[in-house]
Amino acid sequence: MSRDTEFKVVFDLAKAAAPGEINKTILAAARFINMHVDAGFAPENIQVVVVVHGSGGDDVGNDAYYEEKTMHKNANAPLVKALADKGVQFIVCGQSAAFYGMAKTDFLPEVQLALSAMTAHAVLQQQGYTLNPF
Repeated sequence: MSRDTEFKVVFDLAKAAAPGEINKTILAAARFINMHVDAGFAPENIQVVVVVHGSGGDDVGNDAYYEEKTMHKNANAPLVKALADKGVQFIVCGQSAAFYGMAKTDFLPEVQLALSAMTAHAVLQQQGYTLNPF
């Protein structure tokens, strides 16, 4: 594999971590980027998106929302910000948000809302993204 390989990868986050813990899917997205950069791949050739749905929305909730719901600080917030600063997109399913009673203002500022996770995955696939199964 050439070090010029371009990666367009989606991670699917469907389940919240235990309150106050880092979500394994968000951590996997970070590890994916770090291991490839450490192996000599150009960071600008690594595009990562995390599609969030189900109870996973809690883990990209802002401090006020997360603390009110779990009585813990959101351990994911600093990692989400750090990844977003590196170009990682976080897209939340609008259907899950509605089901769980979350408004756009309940999410971290780095989060985007889509009509649905299914819609986000379909659009990303058309854009050449692959779904990471791990």
